[in-house]
Amino acid sequence: MKHLSFFLICCLSVMSLTAAKVENKTVHSAKMNKDLSVVVIVPDNASATQPCPVIYLLHGHSGNAGSWLQIKPDLPEMADKNHIIFVCPDGKNSWYWDSPTDSTMRFETFVSRELVQWVDGLYPSIADRKARAITGLSMGGHGALWLSFRHKDVYGAAGSTSGGVDIRPFPDNWNMKDQLGELSQNQARWDSYTVINQVDKIKNGDLALIIDCGYSDFFFKVNNDLHDKLLANNINHDFLVRPGAHNNNYWNNSIDFQVLFFKKFFVKNGIK
Repeated sequence: MKHLSFFLICCLSVMSLTAAKVENKTVHSAKMNKDLSVVVIVPDNASATQPCPVIYLLHGHSGNAGSWLQIKPDLPEMADKNHIIFVCPDGKNSWYWDSPTDSTMRFETFVSRELVQWVDGLYPSIADRKARAITGLSMGGHGALWLSFRHKDVYGAAGSTSGGVDIRPFPDNWNMKDQLGELSQNQARWDSYTVINQVDKIKNGDLALIIDCGYSDFFFKVNNDLHDKLLANNINHDFLVRPGAHNNNYWNNSIDFQVLFFKKFFVKNGIK
């Protein structure tokens, strides 16, 4: 019994020594002239000789940099298992746009340029689009596709889970009009700032894409519409529909499939 206890203590000690590091950082945005919180999860064995691919995880409306860890507490274990760095920025309620009406909300620039440069300068990441993916939930799903469609040179793969991929059916919700103005007075702007109307910016093969949504989600229809538009444009993508609503239980499950998808994308590109 004593030998067994000693063995268990040794195992636990080894586990504690090989846990991914969860770092709460502050990143300065020169574009917005303000500091923003970012959670970075780094595999234990990441190093200059063992650099990692990176997955950027974007939170939803009313969320923050810590939201994904609350939804998926085992992200550190997933980071170690898959040899992936996870980066979770605070996107406020920006919808990840560079707002045309508010100069203090420039989150397209922050996430796709300033943050990526900061991560690649500080961490043992593989600084290549073939080793970089982005996804998010709800507002963050919209953000991940918005950013990837417009920055194909930065991201090689992208996803959305329960994403608000067409904002126009919801003109009074989630602070969108704070960024874009009233829909009734700014129809052209709303048309151009919604993901579904960005599909023409990509062609088949530009991005590895995965989209999912639960049957009971209020965004289910707009996700189906995006799927249909991608099909009409002959753009290959994974589209997953499962039972579930717009909640943490769904996202806790769905991110497993997205990480697996991105892991396969990395391996296909020779990144182990």
